[in-house]
Amino acid sequence: MTDVTWREISVEVSSEIGSVSAVLAKPADAAALLVLGHGAGAGMRHRFMEGITEALLGHGIATLRYQFPFSEAGRRRPDRAPPLVATVRAAVAAGAVAAPGLRLIAGGKSMGGRMTSTAQAEEPLPGVRGIVFFGFPLHRPGDESDHRADHLRDVRIPLLFLQGTRDRLAELGRIEHVSAGLGEGATLHVVQDGDHGFDVLKRTSRSAGEVYGEMARAVSDWVESLP
Repeated sequence: MTDVTWREISVEVSSEIGSVSAVLAKPADAAALLVLGHGAGAGMRHRFMEGITEALLGHGIATLRYQFPFSEAGRRRPDRAPPLVATVRAAVAAGAVAAPGLRLIAGGKSMGGRMTSTAQAEEPLPGVRGIVFFGFPLHRPGDESDHRADHLRDVRIPLLFLQGTRDRLAELGRIEHVSAGLGEGATLHVVQDGDHGFDVLKRTSRSAGEVYGEMARAVSDWVESLP
């Protein structure tokens, strides 16, 4: 791997919400920056967030991982959508300033990805050329509704879904249907045997690093295909 610059950043969300912390990881050969939000159950230093960051660095993709306000404050229960969406917007703006000149993409793990697409659907995120979902949370376990995907029809930039075949929050057939319904702007990459956290069955003999590497290659190929 080429040399990597690591930098702690404070992202000012608003006077009411305050600021959240973020970490910029930028390889010397970076061609793109992914502004990366975490899921509902863990913050930006969760092992998935760190593992996928390391894998993406090896493909020339910088990341700006950031906290949502509830995680920054040490709370377990996620905030409602408005402060989450505001944080996405602030983090994207901070990323554009911290790593100018790179292709700008955004997304996140589970809730982080859904809040990114929600922000984009409400009002385009300046400079963002595509959104990456690491496990889009399409439905609760056992829920028959796919309403969480309704807003994706209002997203006018390319989307990349990375989904495990054992994801209980996005049954494969249902996420395939959602992706196909969005047309050519949506790409689906299936991670065989992966669950919602992209852990795979032990009998597959695949390490977490190998799974992260597969996803990082998929993201890299997709970024190169963006207009």
